[in-house]
Amino acid sequence: MRNCFRCFCACIPLLLLIGCGSRHDSEEKYYMIAANIKVPYWQTAGAGFTQAASQLRVRAEFVGPETYDPKAQQLEFERIVQTKPSGILVSPANSQLMRADIDAAVAAGIPVVTMDSDSAVSKRLFFIGTNNYQAGVMGAGVAVKELHGKGNVVVFTMPGQTNLDDRLRGYRDIFANSPGVKITRIVDIAGDPRIAFDTAEQIVGKKEKVDAFVCLEALAGKEIAEVVNRYNAKDKVIVAMDTDAETLDWIKKGIIAATVAQKPYTMSYVGLSLLDMLHHNPPRSLLEDWTADPIAQVPAFVDTGATLVDKGSVDSFLAAQQSATGTRK
Repeated sequence: MRNCFRCFCACIPLLLLIGCGSRHDSEEKYYMIAANIKVPYWQTAGAGFTQAASQLRVRAEFVGPETYDPKAQQLEFERIVQTKPSGILVSPANSQLMRADIDAAVAAGIPVVTMDSDSAVSKRLFFIGTNNYQAGVMGAGVAVKELHGKGNVVVFTMPGQTNLDDRLRGYRDIFANSPGVKITRIVDIAGDPRIAFDTAEQIVGKKEKVDAFVCLEALAGKEIAEVVNRYNAKDKVIVAMDTDAETLDWIKKGIIAATVAQKPYTMSYVGLSLLDMLHHNPPRSLLEDWTADPIAQVPAFVDTGATLVDKGSVDSFLAAQQSATGTRK
């Protein structure tokens, strides 16, 4: 299966080139709807979406609220469905909230693919992104190692967001094998990095018995690192998520132990190419459950992969990142 997926990925550039022909019309347009378009993670995803659109020569738009707001995202989704787009790539901030709207869009003949965060209960065609349970397992391995199998852990997340809940499940399963490691508190940052900063400052300032901070999303890690650095509490373990510049800087300084790197650019780049393919070569029914069909026209899950970045690998990660984007730090 892994080799098949690699072959599929190798064919993506060819699919895009084929798509540059005359098959596209002026009415064709695709959308990607994020939960917070100002976050660097989502700006990277937007760049992948835009690049794929340029190569396909199709109209595409990256939209969503400018702060974490599940309800605003839902309303944006509803607005876009009314325009009858050719396809939608969406990362549901709340899978249950978005379920009925996704189902209605698919019933109306609009292909909907989820990315980064899934809504498996909906009729979306498939999910593209990280295996989030394995991302949690990966991060938990770092925490257990850094804690030497013993310590109290505070988790920063946004409960109800499927991808983050899956990561937490991965952490819990690994911690279950290390009885000395315990999650003592779960903090809902509600998309606001200030909550992460203030909570960490309260914990460190009052010298609460907390040994590690685990961040299941991109915003909290750098905020907690700032607090730990200010208080010179360098015995605290921080495991972050994603690879914005500040998070990587704190890894280089030795304050963050590691972060789990995802591929948002790849998710959106491949996601748009697949939406385009579905638009021009639609399956016999968008409403059919393809998961158990051995000759399905669509996948059930496209895993874009994840890697650990720590102090030993951060420089090579940055070099590869800069080479790919043509930037210098």
